[in-house]
Amino acid sequence: MRIAVDAMGGDKAPAVVVAGVVEAAKEAMSRSVSEILLVGEPSSIKRELSGAEVDGLPISIKEASQVIGYDESPATAVKTKPDSSIVVSTRLLKEGKAEAVVSAGSTGAVVASALMGVGRLRRVSRPAIATIIPTLKEPSILLDVGANVNCKPNYLLEFAVMGDCYARYVMGRKNPRVGILSIGEEASKGNELTFKSFKLLEQSGLNFIGNAEGRDIVNGEFDVVVCDGFTGNVVLKFGESLAEMILKQLWVELSRNWLLKLGAFLSKPAFKSFKRRVDYSEYGGAPLLGVNGVYIICHGGSSAKAIKNGIRVAAEFVNHQMNKHIEEQMAELYESKISR
Repeated sequence: MRIAVDAMGGDKAPAVVVAGVVEAAKEAMSRSVSEILLVGEPSSIKRELSGAEVDGLPISIKEASQVIGYDESPATAVKTKPDSSIVVSTRLLKEGKAEAVVSAGSTGAVVASALMGVGRLRRVSRPAIATIIPTLKEPSILLDVGANVNCKPNYLLEFAVMGDCYARYVMGRKNPRVGILSIGEEASKGNELTFKSFKLLEQSGLNFIGNAEGRDIVNGEFDVVVCDGFTGNVVLKFGESLAEMILKQLWVELSRNWLLKLGAFLSKPAFKSFKRRVDYSEYGGAPLLGVNGVYIICHGGSSAKAIKNGIRVAAEFVNHQMNKHIEEQMAELYESKISR
């Protein structure tokens, strides 16, 4: 398996990206990854590799002379920068020279490049970005978190199918519990989008258990929660900042006197465990579901650890043949009596 990594994507690229690739190549998961392709400006990549022990590692460089910035229009940039690192990564995927793409660059550019380069899977109206959310029980999946600001009911139905596949085949959930994010658990609560989506999900054949309120995202009662990309992105960014604020404020409070510091020292293993549960870098990145290829979108501020785990997630999606399962389940859905 070959994975193309956008070396120029991210706030601290290419240094952090290269470091993450080196870590990934050294770990056991590299047994299923025959080659990691670092895509970007060769001299910059080589400079970062020169300080690492890379002899014998399955790492190669693919040249890309351009970079798409966060402030650029995604669709325009993809069209006008054909030699950008994300577009070249997509080209490698399309030509069969890579089986997956990992990028911490502009989310919009990744989505636009995927849609223009490889297109959608059959019967998928819109792709969706799915993210792992830590809960009081097992982690859950929230989608869409940014690919589609405005949605139609059938989009949310398809998101639910794709999320079900993710939970079932990658996370090992036998019968994923699916919900739709709303302002109340009663079927009568919500807006026009949630009303109509609720009716479609009831007929979908999925294990749809109703509306999920905001608190349900983290209580572990749902395996998959679907929403429009605007709402999902707000929830995601709020959750990330809240977790960071809690961790920082907790350490401030525990540093006020020697007794609290002693308690903090004794509780260090518990704090480390909690940090692992809420740290996005542990989960690697968010898959872009519904496109004709495997794309993992990492946080712009990703650490080397996050990049490494993004590559792990990409390998898992390829190994579990996620797109094949999505197409099969979408075909089954639309061959039923449910109408668009």
